[in-house]
Amino acid sequence: MNQIDLEGRVVVITGGARGIGYAVAQRALRSGAQVALWDIDAERLERSRKELGELGTVSASTVELTDEASIDKAVAAAVAAHGAIHVLINCAGITGGNGTTWELAPDVWRRVIDVNLIGPYLTCRAIVPLMIKQNYGRIVNIASVAGKEGNPNASHYSASKAGLIGLTKSLGKELATKNILVNAVTPAAAKTEIFDSMKQEHIDYMLSKIPMNRFLLPEEAASMILWLSSEDCAFSTGAVFDLSGGRATY
Repeated sequence: MNQIDLEGRVVVITGGARGIGYAVAQRALRSGAQVALWDIDAERLERSRKELGELGTVSASTVELTDEASIDKAVAAAVAAHGAIHVLINCAGITGGNGTTWELAPDVWRRVIDVNLIGPYLTCRAIVPLMIKQNYGRIVNIASVAGKEGNPNASHYSASKAGLIGLTKSLGKELATKNILVNAVTPAAAKTEIFDSMKQEHIDYMLSKIPMNRFLLPEEAASMILWLSSEDCAFSTGAVFDLSGGRATY
């Protein structure tokens, strides 16, 4: 495994208690970073904090990403625990289940947009001013190949991830001269607990679209995400990096 240099950096990871977020936290700690885990699941968060604490310095905050006050509290806690925030990885997300657009309930549609798009907007809004003051930052938004292609029976999820790609491009351009780089990755499906909220036929559909004929491994995602979080990533911003096993390479 190649070495990513994050020595002395503080990395905030939303949705860090499980799945890709947890894999990112593991790799970040092994790369010399301190990690602030944010998640809505307090019980799972505490368990993950204890496990990851064996690898390095980890703090944890229970956060509702659609609530500004909750985010502000978590930002203050991260700065108090670690002294700064250098990297933000917006990994938290929900699928909202599957159904045709006309069958999905409005409250379900709105909740997916709120968590997957409004949440990253609010975390960026809270943390970017700190990055501007320190003249350094890296932001990585975990979008999805669904945001490029639009998966059937997942219009809410697809729309939220397309919006996150748009947010990445806009924010990257706004910060391009401030040594703060903003990029997105677009994974195909990774076999994590998020599959529990999907129908089997939708899982089968996603696999059928991947030329490599397998799902993404969380540790593979962590490798790309953390390179984008490092100083080695120096001339890419507002960009979208493919993690789809050949499904969508544009």
